[in-house]
Amino acid sequence: MIISGIAGCIRAQPATREPTDDVGRCLGEDFPATSPRLENSGCSGVAVNGWVSEQDGVYGIVAGRPDWLQADLADAQLKVGPAAALIRAYRQLGDGFLAVLGGRFATCIWDSKQRVGIVARDRFGQVPLYWACNADGDLLFAPTSTAIARLLGKVPSLSAQGIFNYFYFHMVPSPGTIFDDVNKLVASHALIGRDGIWQTRRYWVPEFREEVDRSFDDATREMMGLLSSSVSALSSGADTGAFLSGGLDSSTVAGLLAKHQPASKTYSIGFNAQGYDEIAYARLASEHFGTEFHPYYVTPEDVIEELPGIAAAYDEPFGNSSALPAFFCARLAAEDGRQRLLAGDGGDEIFAGNERYAKQTVFERYALLPGWSRHYVLEPLLFRVVRSQLRGFSKARSYVEQANTPLPDRLQAYNFINRLGVRNIITDELFDAIDVELPKELDRQLYALPGRATRLNRMLFLDWHHTLADNDLRKVTRMSELAGIEVEYPMLDDRLVEFSTRVSSSRKMRGNRLRDFYKRATADFLPRAIIGKPKHGFGLPFGVWMEQHPGLQQLAGDNLARMRRRAYIRPDFIDEIQRLHREQHAGYYGEFIWAAMMLELWLTAQGIEP
Repeated sequence: MIISGIAGCIRAQPATREPTDDVGRCLGEDFPATSPRLENSGCSGVAVNGWVSEQDGVYGIVAGRPDWLQADLADAQLKVGPAAALIRAYRQLGDGFLAVLGGRFATCIWDSKQRVGIVARDRFGQVPLYWACNADGDLLFAPTSTAIARLLGKVPSLSAQGIFNYFYFHMVPSPGTIFDDVNKLVASHALIGRDGIWQTRRYWVPEFREEVDRSFDDATREMMGLLSSSVSALSSGADTGAFLSGGLDSSTVAGLLAKHQPASKTYSIGFNAQGYDEIAYARLASEHFGTEFHPYYVTPEDVIEELPGIAAAYDEPFGNSSALPAFFCARLAAEDGRQRLLAGDGGDEIFAGNERYAKQTVFERYALLPGWSRHYVLEPLLFRVVRSQLRGFSKARSYVEQANTPLPDRLQAYNFINRLGVRNIITDELFDAIDVELPKELDRQLYALPGRATRLNRMLFLDWHHTLADNDLRKVTRMSELAGIEVEYPMLDDRLVEFSTRVSSSRKMRGNRLRDFYKRATADFLPRAIIGKPKHGFGLPFGVWMEQHPGLQQLAGDNLARMRRRAYIRPDFIDEIQRLHREQHAGYYGEFIWAAMMLELWLTAQGIEP
C-alpha cells in the first residue's frame, strides 16, 4: 500500500536523553526504513514519500506536494528541495510561512534552540495528520490513528462520541476520531507549541468576495488557464491517467490531461443497475477528447470479495459506499501501469454543483411570505386543523418544517438520525455517553466561520471540510493507496480556489441553476450532453442489489447480527431498517445498512469483539 505522510515525536521537556523510540521502527511497515528521518535530542521524525532537512538546529519534515505561493520560496524548493525551502520560509516568516504554503502537504518544523514546534496540514486536508500527547506530555503525530496508537504504546479505547458521529455522518469528522485521546488535525490547521505547550490554530480562512466579477470572457480564460496549469503540473513526471465518471469535473480534467498528454488513459466504473450506470457519459467524454478508455463493471460478487479488505484499509470506520468503486477504478489503472491518477473531486464544492445548494433557495422563499400568513394561517392549518395524510398535505408540512429549520441544520434534514429519531436508533447506553448536539454544532461552527459570506458560500465552506476533507478525499486517497497508486486533485489548486472566491454567488449559481458559470465557461470544451446531464458519480447500488442477491443479503445479515450484540444500535431498529429496506426505498435505507455493516467489518478487523 502506498502511503504519504509524516510521523514523529516532539519532547515536552529539554531532553536529558536520546529519544528512546525509533519512530520509523515503531510504526512498522507503514513507514519503510528507506524513508528519510531525523533524530536529535528533542525530536524524532520520519517522512514517507517526503523529505527531511536540518540547518543550524532547525529541522524540517514535509510530505506530499507542497506548492509555495511566494516566488522566492518556490524557487528555493526547486533548487534545494522542499524540506530546506520549508526551513528557509520559517526563518523568514516564523509561523507566518503557512500563509504562503499551498498544495498537498503535511509538515513539521522543530526549532531546537527556541524549542518551538509547528505541525501543519494543507488547506483541504489532502494529507492526513493525527496527533496525541502521551503521559509525559510529548507530542506524537502520524498519518493514521492506528499509528498514533502504536506510538502511544497502547490500544486507545473506542470513543462513544466517535461512534455516534460515525452514525450521523457515516464517517468520523475532524477534529475527533474513533478513539479516545487521539485527535485529527483539521484541514488548514496547525499545532503550534513552545516548551511542550501545544495549541491548535486555523491558519487560513478564504475571503469570499461578491463585487469583483470580471467580464465573463476574462473569467472564463482565467479559470481554464488555471485549471490547465494545475493538470499540467500534477501530471508531470509520472505515468498519469484520470478517473472518468462522465461528470463535469472528471471530464474537464480528462480533457485537459489529453491536451497535455495525447493518447492519455482514462478509467471508469459501471454497474448493471438502472439509474446508476454512467459508462455512456464517460465513454462520450473519452471519445470527445481521444483518450484510451478503460471501463470496469463492478458486480455484487466484487462487493462480497473485497469489502472486508476495504473496511480494514481505513484507520477509522468509513461508511461512504462509493469507496468500493473508487478502489476498483484505481486498481484497474494500477494494473494498467499507471503511477498516478487525476481526480475531479472539489469542483462541486468550489463552483456550487451540489443539489442541496439549489434546494435551500426553495426553502428560503418561505421566509419571504408575510409573517402573519405563515404564523396565523398556513402553519395552524397544516399542523393543527388538517390532519390528513394525503400526499399534498404531507409534502406541504414537510416543506414548512424544513423551511423553519435554520441553516446549516436544514442540510441534514434527510440524515437518518434526524429523520428516524436518535432515540429510535441508538441504545440508551450510547445515548447517555454522548453529546447528541455535537455533530450539528460542528456544522454550525464551520458555517459561521467565513466573514461576510453569502449563504451559498457558507455552504461551500462547510462542504470543504465535511464533504471533501473528511469524506471524499479520504475515500479516494485511501482507496488509491490500497490499489498502489498516487492520486492528485487538480480542482483543489490554491490559485483556482482563490479564483472561485472571486466569482460571485449569483454567477456561480444563477437562480436554481447549479454551476451556471462553470457550465457556460466549459460550453466550448465539453460535450453538450455532459454539461446537461444530471449529477451522479461512482455511487454504488448496494441497497438495490441487496434486494435480489442472496450473497449480499447474507453478508449484510451476518454483520448486522454481530452489530446487534454491541451496545450501539437498538436491536429493534436493526429489524426496522431491514423492513424499511425491503418494503419502502431500497437505495435510501440500504445506505444505513451499508454504514452499519462497514462499522462492524472495521471493528472485526481491529479484533474488537462484540
